[in-house]
Amino acid sequence: MEAVAKLKNYPTSPRKMRLLADLIRGHKVERALAILEHNPKHPAVPLRKLVLSAINNWKQKNESGDESELVVKTIFVDGARTLKRMRPAPQGRGYRIRKRSNHVTIIVDYPVFDEEELIDEVEEEQEAAEVEEMVEEFEELAEESGEEIKDRPKKKTLKKSAAKKTKAAPKKKAAKKKGTKKK
Repeated sequence: MEAVAKLKNYPTSPRKMRLLADLIRGHKVERALAILEHNPKHPAVPLRKLVLSAINNWKQKNESGDESELVVKTIFVDGARTLKRMRPAPQGRGYRIRKRSNHVTIIVDYPVFDEEELIDEVEEEQEAAEVEEMVEEFEELAEESGEEIKDRPKKKTLKKSAAKKTKAAPKKKAAKKKGTKKK
């Protein structure tokens, strides 16, 4: 089960906080804590505390479990209230100063593996193995006949052709939808 922790109205711009959030997104919590501990930017301290809070929230929800395998699953930074102040400027004018703040939300959980991606990887490996078998059979036939074959296909071209066969169908459908040709 995932655990959530939120930091609200922290007085730094969302842009500065997003720089740190992007550094830790997707990493294990131990690595994220190490990154934040050694980062010189001032929002690193409250963000580190927020990660620790999320870990503690996860511990309370899940009494049994290994917290070292937790991953920063989601982290996002939203803009919060903006304090508007005036700064004196030349010739009696006033420049507006916007003091921004942000909200940070972090979700930690065990990593989730996408079944479709795993299936795609296995299929690609199987196709590569089939291509290699085809090349080996071709080489054996060439050796048995005793002739040199000049136009022997290479492994790379066979792999590309196998990849094109699997990915060609969706492209043709997209081309049919457009439908109009210029004369």
